[in-house]
Amino acid sequence: MYAIVESGGKQYKVEKGETLLVDRLPIKEGEKVDLRAVMFRDADVVTDGAELEKVKVEATISEHLRGPKIRVFKYKAKKGYRRRAGHRSELTRVEITELRKLSRKPAAKKAEPKAEAKAEPAEKPAARKTGTTRKTGTTRKTTAKKGTAGKTPARKASTRKTSGSSSTRKGSSSGS
Repeated sequence: MYAIVESGGKQYKVEKGETLLVDRLPIKEGEKVDLRAVMFRDADVVTDGAELEKVKVEATISEHLRGPKIRVFKYKAKKGYRRRAGHRSELTRVEITELRKLSRKPAAKKAEPKAEAKAEPAEKPAARKTGTTRKTGTTRKTTAKKGTAGKTPARKASTRKTSGSSSTRKGSSSGS
């Protein structure tokens, strides 16, 4: 009898009484934790899909520890580029205490009512679109024409003068 369980985005094959190292779990040492089963096999029967709600995989947290130091060294020849870094994984040792398939689905846990409702933040005042200007005291009004929202104004035609007429350009003959 064994199960495939998921912890920290990784899957592990476990049997009763086995210990395994998983990524750090936010649970104190000695406490029990239920691991999520992905697959369960008992004799010749394989359980997966909706039936997995009946599978119970319980484990006890043995200890929290750190993995071996991994040294990283980046180097590029003839460029003077060297980078050194290190990393140690935060791990939890878990001991599987119970592994079985229940005869019926476990009861759903009741949701606890929230003690205090969060106060909604005050709304910011809307931007002023009409009103008086500070310097002149005159009233301003913003209006938008239909269909012009988001469009840029058209450019005026260029009124540059060209240098000289077409007959004085290079390569053209003027009859001389």
